[in-house]
Amino acid sequence: MHQTENRTGDGALKPQFYRRDTCRLCGSRDLKLVLSLCPAPPVDAYVPAERLGETQKTFPLDLFLCLACGHAQLLDVVPPDILFGNYIYVTTSSPGLVEHFRKYATVVLDRLTPPRSSLVIEIGSNDGTLLGFFREAGLRTLGIDPAADIARKASESGLETIPAYFGSDLARDIRDSRGTAAIVCANNVFAHMDDLGDVADGVRTLLATDGVFVFEVHYLLDLIDEMAFDFIYHEHLCYHSVKPLDSFLRRHDMELIDVERVPTKGGSIRCFAQPLGGPRSTAPAVDQLKATETTYGLDRPEIFESFRSRIDEIKNALHDRIEEFEAQGKSIAGYGASATVTVLIHHFDLGNKIQFLVDDNVAKQNLFSPGHHIPVLPPQAIYDRKPDYLLVLAWRFRDMIVRKHQAYVESGGQFIVPLPGIEVIPEASLSDRD
Repeated sequence: MHQTENRTGDGALKPQFYRRDTCRLCGSRDLKLVLSLCPAPPVDAYVPAERLGETQKTFPLDLFLCLACGHAQLLDVVPPDILFGNYIYVTTSSPGLVEHFRKYATVVLDRLTPPRSSLVIEIGSNDGTLLGFFREAGLRTLGIDPAADIARKASESGLETIPAYFGSDLARDIRDSRGTAAIVCANNVFAHMDDLGDVADGVRTLLATDGVFVFEVHYLLDLIDEMAFDFIYHEHLCYHSVKPLDSFLRRHDMELIDVERVPTKGGSIRCFAQPLGGPRSTAPAVDQLKATETTYGLDRPEIFESFRSRIDEIKNALHDRIEEFEAQGKSIAGYGASATVTVLIHHFDLGNKIQFLVDDNVAKQNLFSPGHHIPVLPPQAIYDRKPDYLLVLAWRFRDMIVRKHQAYVESGGQFIVPLPGIEVIPEASLSDRD
């Protein structure tokens, strides 16, 4: 196990990150490096002006495939306190997620029909958005989230949240004090934990005999199909698919009973699991998706070789476009200041190509991007500074961004959308390039 260290305030050595040498899901050591992205700082570590003199450490972004079970994962683990201790992302800052969780709660309640006053627990509950919808339906709720400030605010709003990392010890304490849960949820966090075995044991401890574990994670198949490689970063240790998950859950006394594909985060799966031998039957979708993954070759290195080639082609083509614009004396700004934006800027080597970033999230404005320290400004800067091109780094929201800023287009500005393939909007106005 490889480990780097630095010094704490009292001079003691403190681990910075380590590289595990076993698969998180099956424990195999038969691991193959299939994709290397450019190392980056913690991707959401946007900094204020007074910290611009600090050098931000970078950490590897190397994706490995387990040749035994087919699970894709990062082996380099950055300590959670570095990634989440001052976490500022909240659900309400992401366009569409509030409505997504409203519908999510409705689907889960209609399907599982838990009695009123049943306990719902969410791991990684963030600001409590999802729990609020369960509470409105008459259920008791409990959140668990390690971001202390966000957890405190959620509790103050009436959604009790324990500020802690989830594991089997905490699960036993909760079960002993509050009883078992009808529903345990974990959304976009079941990919964040290094010791997933302990997390799964904790979930099993909390579930009632007829309880259900509902979790959403990025879907590896969609990540590759949609060129969403910018979701590969330190917080996301796991890139899940159904076959490895099914085997993993069975090893921890649970079974996958249904899987739904959902559009969030560039393509995700919503999984339903119950205690092994529970009362619910298994839906056909589980075996159907396992078969699709086998046909696709999702558990073989070859699919990642093709993925890597496509990423390189887009990177090179984007640089050709930008160099052409620079030769014309054109200015370029970026739209977006999220975690995925950091990945794009570093892997596509855009740090010296972008004059400034804009973002709708007030919490990101007047900060500076991780590593390259590009200033983040309010969207009004588009009209005040009038860049010739806006590189849409938050490319999943391209339609919303372009619609919102038609005035920018009408004034002669153009958008560059890098993924899933390079597009310039409006393309028709590029005749002056010839």
